Amino acid sequence: MTITHEILMETFSMFAFLAVELTLLFLVISYFVGVLQAYIPPSKIQSILSSKNGKGYLVAAFLGSITPFCSCSTIPFLKGLIRARAGFGAMLVFLFASPLLNPIIIGLFVFTFGWQVAAFYFAIAMSVSVFAGYALEKLGFERFIREEAYAEPAVAGGCAGSSSTSVAGASGRSGAVTGCGAAEQASENKWLKIWNSTWKDFKKVLPYLLVGVALGSLIYGFMPTEFIARFADESNPFAIPVAAVIGIPLYIKAELVIPLSAALTAKGMSLGAVMALIIGSAGASLTEVILLKSIFKSQMVVAFLVVVLGMAVSAGYIYAFIF
Repeated sequence: MTITHEILMETFSMFAFLAVELTLLFLVISYFVGVLQAYIPPSKIQSILSSKNGKGYLVAAFLGSITPFCSCSTIPFLKGLIRARAGFGAMLVFLFASPLLNPIIIGLFVFTFGWQVAAFYFAIAMSVSVFAGYALEKLGFERFIREEAYAEPAVAGGCAGSSSTSVAGASGRSGAVTGCGAAEQASENKWLKIWNSTWKDFKKVLPYLLVGVALGSLIYGFMPTEFIARFADESNPFAIPVAAVIGIPLYIKAELVIPLSAALTAKGMSLGAVMALIIGSAGASLTEVILLKSIFKSQMVVAFLVVVLGMAVSAGYIYAFIF
């Protein structure tokens, strides 16, 4: 009873922590994207991340490598890119690269496993992200974006439809009646508009967010590290794909994925399997997959999972062969 109680408390604590953290991340990032959209015209974003320009892929990968986003917090940024009609391939490069090339993960990689392992990880994540984004665009997967993902959330209030009306007085003088007030009032309302848009967007995503967090927390609380190590040790020829598959539902924060991997290595988990676990857990999560369902159709979600799993498995085998 005591162990069960402790597991339940740990699971509930993880659920509360992730729910609050991801809610704050989503709201902050969504608002930040809204501010960027208010000051940077969509045409500018399109030109920067245009897939017709080969630099768009590299810019997206570089943007992903410097943003400290986890797999879930990339979603609001992705939604902003979709609404700005950025290049589809470049958007996918950012989607794949941002959580995998998280600066926190790279730094912990260097500190825990050394710069050679960190450089290998960086090269694999960068190259596969760019190739996958390019390939999926050329294969026409852009058609699997849901139509509602392009729509801007309706914002209550504002100055839409307002105009100045000239009213002639009895004395022949005319005055202007404004429908929205002075310019400074419009400037103040702009920030409120962005917040209203952010909140409306968040309410659409909230059910997906809670379901994903609940599933991830249950797996986190009831799947001990000993279980993972037992099925992914060096004597198991399928250790690497098993670790990659386990990693996706096992939502792990960037600050925890490397220390946990070091602990699993000490318990007998192969280094190739550790690499697969890191990419699987950092590159995707149940919460992210569920959130992606609100943006993409099933075909694109499946393609996303195939890319992450393929990257995790190939990196694990290549790492085991080289090191």
